[in-house]
Parts: sequence; C-alpha cells; structure tokens
Amino acid sequence: MFAEASLSIWGWGGLGVVLFLITFGPFAIFYLAFYILCFIGGGFVVLLLFGKINSEKHLERCEHSFLPSTQMAILKVLEEIKSESKPIKIDRRLTGSSIIDEPLQQVIQFALRDYIQYWYYTLSDDETFLLEIRQTVQNALVEFSTRSKEVDWQPYFTTRLVDDFATHLRVFRKAQERLNEREDPKQRDAPDELLDSFFEAEVEMERKICRDVVCTSRKDEEGYLRDLCEVLLYLLLPPGDFHDKNMRYFLREVLARGVLLPLINQLSDPDYINQFIIWMIRDSSCNYEAFLNILKLTDKVAELEAVKDKVLEELQYLRSLDTGADDINFIKNQINSLLFVKKVCETRIQRLQSGKEVDALKLAANFGKLCVIPLEHILVHNIALQFFMDYMQPMGGQAILFFWLTVEGYRVTAQQQLEVLQSSQRDGKRQSSQTTKGLLRAAALGVYDQYLSEKASPRVQVDEASVTRLAQKLNKEDPTPEIFDEIQKKVYDMMLRDERFYPSFKQHPLYVRMLAELDMLKEPSFRGSEDGDGESFNGSPTGSINLSLDDLCSGSVDEYAQLHAFISDTGVCNDHGKTYALYTITVIRKNSDGSEDVWKTYRRYSDFHDFHMRITEQFESLGPILKLPGKKTFNNMDREFLEKRKKDLNAYLQLLLNPEMVKGCPVLIPYVYDFLENKAYSKGKGDFARKVPPLIAKSDIDPEHCRVSAQLDDNVDDNIPLRVMLLLMDEVFDLKERNQWLRRNIKNLLQQLIKATYGDTINRKIVDHVDYMTSPEQVSDYVKRFRDSYWPNGILAETPPRRDKSLRMRTRVAAKTTLLGIMPDELKHIIGAETTRKGILRVFDMFQHQPLNRRLACVFLEGFLETLFPQYKFPELFVKLHSRSPRVLRYSQKLRSLHKR
Repeated sequence: MFAEASLSIWGWGGLGVVLFLITFGPFAIFYLAFYILCFIGGGFVVLLLFGKINSEKHLERCEHSFLPSTQMAILKVLEEIKSESKPIKIDRRLTGSSIIDEPLQQVIQFALRDYIQYWYYTLSDDETFLLEIRQTVQNALVEFSTRSKEVDWQPYFTTRLVDDFATHLRVFRKAQERLNEREDPKQRDAPDELLDSFFEAEVEMERKICRDVVCTSRKDEEGYLRDLCEVLLYLLLPPGDFHDKNMRYFLREVLARGVLLPLINQLSDPDYINQFIIWMIRDSSCNYEAFLNILKLTDKVAELEAVKDKVLEELQYLRSLDTGADDINFIKNQINSLLFVKKVCETRIQRLQSGKEVDALKLAANFGKLCVIPLEHILVHNIALQFFMDYMQPMGGQAILFFWLTVEGYRVTAQQQLEVLQSSQRDGKRQSSQTTKGLLRAAALGVYDQYLSEKASPRVQVDEASVTRLAQKLNKEDPTPEIFDEIQKKVYDMMLRDERFYPSFKQHPLYVRMLAELDMLKEPSFRGSEDGDGESFNGSPTGSINLSLDDLCSGSVDEYAQLHAFISDTGVCNDHGKTYALYTITVIRKNSDGSEDVWKTYRRYSDFHDFHMRITEQFESLGPILKLPGKKTFNNMDREFLEKRKKDLNAYLQLLLNPEMVKGCPVLIPYVYDFLENKAYSKGKGDFARKVPPLIAKSDIDPEHCRVSAQLDDNVDDNIPLRVMLLLMDEVFDLKERNQWLRRNIKNLLQQLIKATYGDTINRKIVDHVDYMTSPEQVSDYVKRFRDSYWPNGILAETPPRRDKSLRMRTRVAAKTTLLGIMPDELKHIIGAETTRKGILRVFDMFQHQPLNRRLACVFLEGFLETLFPQYKFPELFVKLHSRSPRVLRYSQKLRSLHKR
C-alpha cells in the first residue's frame, strides 16, 4: 500500500511539472522566483516608510508635549545675528617697542599673504580662519618677547655660543687627526670618512648624544624639527590654541618646514657661508700675497681649475684691447701677473695629480740657501725658542738651554728687586735691605743647586774652576745680578760652537719649520751669520723670561710667625673713570723684643687674586685648602656684595696666617709678608696674567674628551668672555701642540698682540658689544634686513638658481684669501705664520661640509632654547632626541663591555 501511494505522488507530481512547463514555457520557474522576491522586497519598503512616518509623528508629539514652542521673534534675532558681520580687533603690539613691532607686523602680513592666503581663498571666502591664525602667531610672538626680556643674553653670546663653536672645531680637528693617521690616501680624502670620524669623535665627547642621524637624513631631520616645534608651541601658545589639533599641526608644519628647515638649508650651504665671509670682510683690500699662498697650499684641483679658467678669460680680454701708448705698460704688467698666476695653478695641479707632495725634509732644498738667524735672536724670540727647545731635548742640551734662560730671568728680577729697594730708601720708606739680599741669595743658591752643584741632575758641564769661583762668591759676597755672567757666557759659547747644538740645528728640519713659522721662507730677508755680519733679524722678540725670585726663596718661620692682619675697612675708588673696590688691611707684627709694629696697607681684589694665583701655583698642596671668594662680573660695586666679600677675604687671611698653616708651609711666609707690606703691590704673575689665566686651568681634565668651556677655572668667574675667546683661540690655532714652556708664556705673547690693553677693558668691550647687538634698534634692523631679503619691495623673492661649480670654487678661493689677508702681522709674530695659516684654513675647511654645518646649526638652536627656557628640561629632551643614533648605542655597549672587564 505504501509503495503504491508513493508511486502515485511522484506520478501526479511529475505530470504537474510537465503540464506547467508545457503551459508557461521552460523559463517559468525563474519568473516565479523573481515575482516572489519582488513581493517580499515591496513589503519591507512599505513597512519602512510606514514606520518612519509614524516615528516622526510620535517624536513631534513628544517634543510639543515637553517643550514650549519657540517664538518667532527669537528666531528672527538669531537670523540677524548670523547675518551680521562680526569685526575682530587684533592688538598690533608685540614686543613693547614700536620700532620692532612695525617691521615685524609687515613680516607677518607678507608671510600670511604668500604662504596661506594664496591657497586658502580657493577654498573659502571666510576670513575668520586667517584672523585666528594671525592672532595665534601674535600670541606666540608676545610670549616669546616676554621670555626674551627675562633672559640675560650676555652669558649666551659671550660664553655658550663661543663654547659651542670651539667645541665643534675641536671635534672637527680630532676627526682630521684620525684621518691623517690612516695609511690609505683615498680614505683620508673621502668626505664620508670625515663625517664618520667626526660623529665618532662627537659621541666620545658627548657620550649620550650624537647628531649624525639628524644631520645626514632629511626624514629624521624633519622629525626632529617637528618635535622641537611642538614643544615650542606648547610653551608659547595659549592652552586653547595648543589643544586645537588642527591649528597646532598646521603651525607646526609651517614653523618646521616653512621656517626652520629652509633657514638651516641656507645657513649650512658652504657656498652661502663663503659669500657671507667675503661680504663681512668686504672693506679689506685684496692681499696678493695671501692669494698666491692659497693657490700654493690648496689641495682642491677644482679650485685651481676655476682660477685658471678665469685667468685665461681675463688674458683673452686684455689681449683684445686696443690701447694707446699710455696704457700699454699697465696692460703688460697685468698680463705678466696673470701669466704668473696661471703658471702657479698649472704647477700645483700637476703636483696634485701626480701625488708628489714635498715633505718637510725636502722643503729646504726647494728654497736653496736659507736665511740664518743668529743664536742670540733665537734665545729671545718665543717662536724660534720653541723650535730650538724641541731640538735641544733629544740632543741632550736642554739643561744648558734652561740654565741660560734661568740666569736671564734671575738677572732681570734681581735688577728689579734692587731698584725697588733703592727707590724705597730714597723715599724714606722702611724696607729691610737684609730681607732683599736674603731673597737674592736664596734665589742664586737655588739656581746653583739646580744646575751646577754635584747633586744637580742633569748637571751643566762647564769647567770646574768657574764653578768653584762662583761657589766662593755665593758664600762670601752678596749676590749681584751679574754673578752668573761668566758661566752663562761659556754656556752660550757652548751652544753656539758645539756641532751638536746650534750648527746642527741650522741643518735640521725643525729649523726649516721655524723659518716657515717666522714667514721667512718666501724671500729670505736675512743672510747674515751668527757673528753679526749682515742685516739684523727684524723679528718680534718679546724679551727675556722673567723668573720670579719668590719661586726659589725660603724664609725663616720665626721672623714672620708673629704676624696678624685683618681687613678693617672697604671703600670704592674711581681712577680715570675706572671704578674699583679698595680694602684697608691692618697689619700687626710682634717683634722679638716684645714691641709691635702696626701699619695699614691697601689692596684691591685683583691683588688678592694675583697673590692667590702665585702661591697656589708654587705650592699645589694649598689649592684644596685656600679658597679665594670668586669674582663677579656685574654689580660688583654693590654695598651688600662688598661687605660679604670683605668677610670672605678676612676669613681667607686668617686661614693664611693660621699658626698651623705657617708651621706646615714655612716657605710661604715671605710671600705673605711681601703681600702685606705697606707698599704698592708688585704683581708677581703680571697684570695681564692675572686677568687672563692660563688657557688650560684644570690639569685633571683631558681636553680632548670634553667641551672647551670645561677648562675654565670654577674659582674665578670674572672676565669669562675674554677667557672663552682665548680658549677659542687656543682651539683654532692648536696651541696645545706647542711645548709647555711656550704655553706657560702665552700670556706674554697675547699681551704683545693687544698692546698691553687690560683684560678688563677687552672684557667690557665684548659685553658692551653684546648689549649693542641685542638693543631694540639693532633687533629692529635685523627684522628689516630679514624682511627686505625675503620680500624685496614687498614681493616674495624667488629662489636663486644654484651657482655653477666654477663660480663656487672661485668663491672658495676668494673667501680663503680674505680670511688670510685680515690676519694681523702681530698674531703671526706671536704664534707663527704657518700656525696662523693652518688655523685659519682649518676653520675654513670645517665650513665646507654641509652635514657638519647642519650639526652646528642644531647645536646653536639647542643652546638658544636652553637659554630661553632655563626652567624646563631641554637638555634631557635633547638627550632623548639624539640618543636614537646607532652610534650612541654602540658606544654605550662598548663602555659596558669595558666596565665588565
């Protein structure tokens, strides 16, 4: 039954399908499905529309049931308010100085016009956005101006800026030295190798910072500038403007990519720097001698080719002129000069291309007969004496040379002491002749023991009879300035005649280098002999070396032990327009018979400082014990400050005269007695030396692995601008390469350069110049110059086309020539012509590498921000920004591995 029913269903079903297909056709099934879908879709649409209409009606009923209907008058007022234009008033005051605000407002207007308005008006006519941008910029400038007024810019411009530049130069010099140590010439000349060496030296000095990524990668540099700009906007903008992301990002991009990046690009361009050098020294006349020196010293074939092409162009022009009889001689002279320059260029190009450089050993042969400098002139000329010292040391003659110099110093100092004694006796002043003679005897015995006695090491080898006669004189007679003359003359003859010394020195490469430093290799101007025939050496001798008697003296403790002193009063004096503080010291000396001598002496703080320098230099153990109160550059005449200094100086004197101090250092007493005597204080280190301390003040600092300013003495804080400038000079001309004798006497050399101008005067001039540079008038002039250079006649200047290589190379030569041409002859006489040339060319070469210039611009920018915002942790921020460098990571790993060992 079940099978028959199933067969019946399938049969009738199949019959129905067949009849359906016959009736409606083969595609009827598709039509049926389509009709069903349309039916379902239509139902959903009807439900949607019905629900929407009912929902709106329901919401409208709910709204009217809870809120009263809005009156038509309010709607009308709202429409009028919307249609009414709202005037926005902008305060045009920015810095508080009208002479600055006026050009600055023009700069803002031009910047908005040329960088924003030209594209904004294509999007909208509503000026609200532009006005808000202007208001935001002005708010930032007002905040910037306010903070600038609160900052003392003198330390930045006189110390931080110079220190940053000098440190940058130090790193560059170290990079050059590392390259010169490499054997492969190709590696030494490769720019990439120099950059690697530079940034390796930077990370060794900074330890946690390396700016290689920022200076060599455009993407990283833009990211670095964006980060800085965002921090600046946070500090300068009102909170509402800063938290507006659109406004903040917009200003950040404009400031980073529209202002800072183009400025760094321009300032770091070597060609722009060369043009700026020429413009800065445009008033100086062209030095033909310096020009030829540059051509002979350059190692760039491109520079020589550019000059040669220009010479050929000028020759062609001169030969084409139709001249009369009056001009023919002038034209011929010009042609001959140009032909000579062309020959110099061709010779130098050939030498560079062949790779044959003349070393110091072959230099003398190229000049033929060298000029001869007498020994007597070498001994009194600082530059020549330095080379002679360097020669005498390996030859075993340094002892006799130092003996001769020490005797010269003894003679000069003894004469001065005797003159002071005679002068005081003529004036009726009380001064013990026995004390002076005792000091002279102690000094003479010190010279004898150091160089001539049997225990001297090394001992000056002269005939024993002369030494015996000298010993007898020292025992029986009062020493005179001429007591060593006999032996000194024999020592001089030994240096002059002995083949090991002066005669061989004239054949040594050091002699040739000495002539180069004296600038006497070009055209020998002296052809005399050591006997005095010929012209005299017209160098720039600075006199003998002054050896202070106090360096060798010793005194009796009993004679000075009962000495007491205290500062009883202080006042302010004015001498020829110079104001200084004067301290009255009351001195009490108890004599052996019970009587007392009381007197007053007057000393300036500079006298205290000079005295402190003398004793701490002679007795190094006193340095940690005696602390002289520091100086103050500004407001040092304030009454409260003078009273505090009086108290500190009193404490200094009491510690100095403490019985335990006297017992522990008895040889110190003659110095103290001389300082407290009622007489004009004779500065043992010299006035210039007091004002300009040694260039390296901290012996425990490795100068090659620290910033230049780290060498400043913390105990002395006056005259910082001048002292930092001297450190810069030390770095530019690499005076550390000189022997220690010359470095100890560098103060005398610099004194010759500035012609005995006091350091206070120079320091004051530097400070006054900084004040002038930061005055409102000068700032206004800077803004005007910026405006006129970027918008001449109110129109945005076009980007100048890149100058061709030949013109850039000629600009390099012109810039180097200009720099060498302005170097004073006095400087060449002091540190040497060759050293001067090398120093100037080192500075010039440093500016010819754009990545390094970008690094210097970043350093200046960071120093500026640290000075402007001292209360914020900008140094830590810079460490975070620059510590991403792979070099910092490698250096840190290297240090950790060394510590583990």
